[in-house]
Amino acid sequence: MSVELILQIVVFLGSIFIGIRLGGIAIGYAGGIGVVILGLALGMKPGSIPWDVILIIAAAIAAISAMQQAGGLDYMVRLTERFLRRHPRFINYLAPICGWLLTLLAGTGNAVFSLMPVVVDVAKSQNIKPSVPLSLMVVASQIGITASPVSAAVVYMSGVLEQFGWNYPTLLGIWISTTFIACILTAFIVSLITPLDLSKCKIYQERLKVGLVKDANEVLQAQDKPGAKLSVGIFLITVLCVVLYATAISSNIRWIDPVVIPRDSAIMSFLLTAATLITWFCKVDPAKILDTSVFKSGMTACVCVFGVAWLGNTFVSGHTQEITDLASNWVKQIPATLAVAFFFASMLLYSQAATAKAIVPVVIASLGITAANPNDSYMLVACFAAVSALFVLPTYPTLLGAVQMDDTGTTRIGKFIFNHSFFIPGVLAIAISVALGFVAAGFLK
Repeated sequence: MSVELILQIVVFLGSIFIGIRLGGIAIGYAGGIGVVILGLALGMKPGSIPWDVILIIAAAIAAISAMQQAGGLDYMVRLTERFLRRHPRFINYLAPICGWLLTLLAGTGNAVFSLMPVVVDVAKSQNIKPSVPLSLMVVASQIGITASPVSAAVVYMSGVLEQFGWNYPTLLGIWISTTFIACILTAFIVSLITPLDLSKCKIYQERLKVGLVKDANEVLQAQDKPGAKLSVGIFLITVLCVVLYATAISSNIRWIDPVVIPRDSAIMSFLLTAATLITWFCKVDPAKILDTSVFKSGMTACVCVFGVAWLGNTFVSGHTQEITDLASNWVKQIPATLAVAFFFASMLLYSQAATAKAIVPVVIASLGITAANPNDSYMLVACFAAVSALFVLPTYPTLLGAVQMDDTGTTRIGKFIFNHSFFIPGVLAIAISVALGFVAAGFLK
């Protein structure tokens, strides 16, 4: 390994480390610093900026934040709360299901923030450690991104795979079914191997003695805004339109021919149309949309993808040949190693879409996947869920939010960084999703 390569790796990882230490939007800022140093000091050509991913995220956030301001997101959360409270004994299964479903529909895992107090409350009422359902829900919300029709990651991956004969409905069917089953099986395994009795937890007892634990009670009592239900209806119809249009122009189906509006452009225009309709018919003040938590977190995500994905693309494009040679040797011999590559890349790049954008083109080139020779493309389908390892470093917003909202102290981050409540559920969920993905994709290839 040359000194130049060592310096490039140090700059790449160092920039990511600084960004993670600073947190939030600064993760994207630090990516820019890395590009500057790699380019000006080490002579690397800047990689491509993932504008398509950034614009899809921005369009989705525009629609979701308008729905939130109209009260639609709170309405969905309240419906979920009622469901959880009616079946409290099954909180370890229902929490991840609800987190997965909200993410699937909204295209962002941030939707689970509002559910966290409910999950803690219901778990305490059943003498269950809140760390179990909370960690399962956070992991489910991250892996749910790889099944959402309106997530940038799914839009990008389905677009890439379509040229190799995979149509949009088939891909959605595989990713939705495998991630959902994985969340359920993970909940079963974690519930089986984890001590659930809250009353026997020493940390909980200590916090209870000093009055740091609140009594279990209902936490969501606000009234629905007048346009809440309408905004949800508009958004869900838009999601349906996205699925139908993407299906209609799929190369294997092609109900619409010729295709005037490409799929990505259509999805963005549908989402912006939804935002317009919600703002108009639900009487939303556009100025207040900018203050919603979804808009702020979404724009933070755009900057993070901008900086970190640009940094990642710069490093990867500078070593394409080496990575291609390594990938072709390993992945062809052991296809599951592609999932390992996705796992570690997403841990550093902090985004499912950014990881897919950085790694997939290199894998396609290394395996020699073409429209004429698409056989190995099933590996990409099967391993896609592995881009969801954002839980490994305990710095992701939903992870930190779960730690802060659990007043029992059972959801915590250990001294050794990786020994936190989310690591085992996350690894299990990804491993099961990938295994199921290989079964489904291998059968359909």
